[in-house]
Amino acid sequence: MFTGIIEETGTLQELRGGSLLIRASKVLEDVHLGDSIAVNGVCLTVTAFDKNSFQVDVMAETLRRSSLGVLKKGSRVNLERAMAANGRFGGHIVSGHIDDTGTVTSLKREGNAVWVTISCSHKLLRYIVEKGSITIDGISLTVASLTGSGFQVSIIPHTGAETTLLEKKAGDIVNLETDILAKYLERLMEPKQEEETQRAGGIDLNFLMENGF
Repeated sequence: MFTGIIEETGTLQELRGGSLLIRASKVLEDVHLGDSIAVNGVCLTVTAFDKNSFQVDVMAETLRRSSLGVLKKGSRVNLERAMAANGRFGGHIVSGHIDDTGTVTSLKREGNAVWVTISCSHKLLRYIVEKGSITIDGISLTVASLTGSGFQVSIIPHTGAETTLLEKKAGDIVNLETDILAKYLERLMEPKQEEETQRAGGIDLNFLMENGF
């Protein structure tokens, strides 16, 4: 479990086969084999480490479904260790299991902040609410506004300096994880919706379409 508060940015030193070698410092202070570290919001397991770097294995499925597959040697990545039980909960509940990727469409400065606009699928957009929480490349952020095809966040100078988000440009892919509470709530409501459909005689939109209505 993570909070979305980035501890440092690391640098990808090597990408070979199904493993990443990442140069870092702070997240290595108390690292152990088997520890979880979120890399751009993706929860990965430490398989080897030394005083300057750590290695993680990445499945082909993870590379396909996240932005990790487009990383290159020298790419900077956001890093966060799993949340300590005695630590402050500074962000929101982040599982490190991303839901989908989004695309940066624009960055626009306003005063000391930068507006970042992200487009995403309508399937994912249903879980995103104005003033709710969203995780972008592992960063816990507040949704400032919704657009027809995505959403916007406003990045303060500290967040911009401590993460890689403002290094992005239009067209770049980012990892997205929505608030886990919304997904659990939807799942819990499914049995009730099924019961209501059965009480209505099993007639719903799918039934009508299948029968020519």
